[in-house]
This record gives sequence, structure tokens and C-alpha cells, in this order.
Amino acid sequence: MKVVSTGDLPREAAVSPLFTGQVFRQVIVDPSESRSFNFSVVNFSAGSRNKFHQHTSDQILIVTEGTGIVATDSEERTVTVGDVILIPAGENHWHGAPGATPMSHITVQTKDSKTQQNEQ
Repeated sequence: MKVVSTGDLPREAAVSPLFTGQVFRQVIVDPSESRSFNFSVVNFSAGSRNKFHQHTSDQILIVTEGTGIVATDSEERTVTVGDVILIPAGENHWHGAPGATPMSHITVQTKDSKTQQNEQ
């Protein structure tokens, strides 16, 4: 068993062409510690988000702080603390805090999931 407090996890800059603005990641479970999942907190500063992309596995987002947006090709939803979002494998989407408030979420994906950025 492993118990962590997200407040104790180090915040590291998430540097990737997938992100716009300042985004930070807190690894909850190191990938070497799990046979099944990638599991982390992603912290979007106000005005930041990721670009349209898709994953080869389902993705679960659990909003833990602030207010943000999750969008697909056909829908855009405002999300806030306590919201849980299931993004099916292969669905084109983006998420983040493009407005004036920051947003954080826990992300869960299978360990072998790949991310592909899409031009939009």
C-alpha cells in the first residue's frame, strides 16, 4: 500500500509542445511503481491549457482545484472541483484553464498509453 498527500508532492514544470502557458505536474505514483497506471496531478496556471490531442487508452480526469474547460471536437464543458471526466481512447480533446482562474486535475491512464497531438 502507498498513501500520499498531494500537498507533499513536488511540482515540476511540464515542458512539452502539447502545453500552452505554465503547466506543472506532480507525480502521484512513479511509473516504475505501477504495472498498470500513469497517475499524476496536472496543475494549469490561469491562461494555460493543452492542445488538441488523443490517447491510445481511456483517460480519467478528476478536478481537484479551480475551474477549467474540457473540450472535444463537438463539445466544450466548464468543469470544477469534484467533476470526474471520462475521455474515451482515440477521442480528440483538450483541457486546461484558458480563463482567468487556475485548475488542477488528477489524470489516470494506462501505463502503456501514447499521446498524439493533433493540428487544430
